[in-house]
Amino acid sequence: MNSPAVSITPEIDLGRIDRLFDINGLRIFIPGGYGAIGEAISIAMGRLGANVVIAGPSHNKATALADRISDYGGRAHGLELDARQVSSIEHCTSEAISLMGGVDVLVNCVGVQREQALMEVTEETFDEVYQTNLKSAMFLAQSVARDQIERGNGGRQVHLLSVRSQLALRGRGYSAYCATKGGLAMLVKQHAMELAPYGITVNGVAPTFIQSDRIRPHLDKPEFRDFILERNPLGRIGDPLEVAGQVIAFASAAGSYMTGQVVYVDGGVTASQ
Repeated sequence: MNSPAVSITPEIDLGRIDRLFDINGLRIFIPGGYGAIGEAISIAMGRLGANVVIAGPSHNKATALADRISDYGGRAHGLELDARQVSSIEHCTSEAISLMGGVDVLVNCVGVQREQALMEVTEETFDEVYQTNLKSAMFLAQSVARDQIERGNGGRQVHLLSVRSQLALRGRGYSAYCATKGGLAMLVKQHAMELAPYGITVNGVAPTFIQSDRIRPHLDKPEFRDFILERNPLGRIGDPLEVAGQVIAFASAAGSYMTGQVVYVDGGVTASQ
């Protein structure tokens, strides 16, 4: 006589499985959303049914990408944002909230790199990188959190970092970039702790070199390309959609029990350095 099977886990809800990576209908604010990786994230999320607001210093570029997403059948808007100015962050966030009725997910893709060797770093350049990469993240998170806390339905915040939040780079002038990305990794952890009581998760996605027009001129140089490929365990350059996939995981039900984490989408670079 066969005994009934005994499960040691709670009953599995098949409906929840079906919705694990469902972001349809989510209201997503994507500052920096028309950059190389930001564009892939914006298009992917719009394609999967999210309502997205893309923001950046060029209103024309933000609107053009929003129009493309609309042409693909998605819902999107473009806004102008100077992420170095807190007043602009607050105004843009308010506009995004008005357009969508709230923000369920912040995906912060804002970032800049200004390469200067240590002995050549200027105060002006260091301040620009700090304001763009770290200060903006602080106040974007704050502005969105105010809406999320007021509505009382929890929420998600995802910041784009870099392997440079953990690894320095030999022979290059990355002081400002590494310092600000490293600071952002700690900001993710601290914000996760402060927002956890409200059901808001905060995480980071940190890629290495990813295919884009920005790095293509560097990859066209055989010595540089060989250097990048030799140190990457998977032996290839990542695709922007491979970064977008992890962002979607954090934004969806699949990421509901992760907070304060930074996931490195890097082909194994940080595991081997």
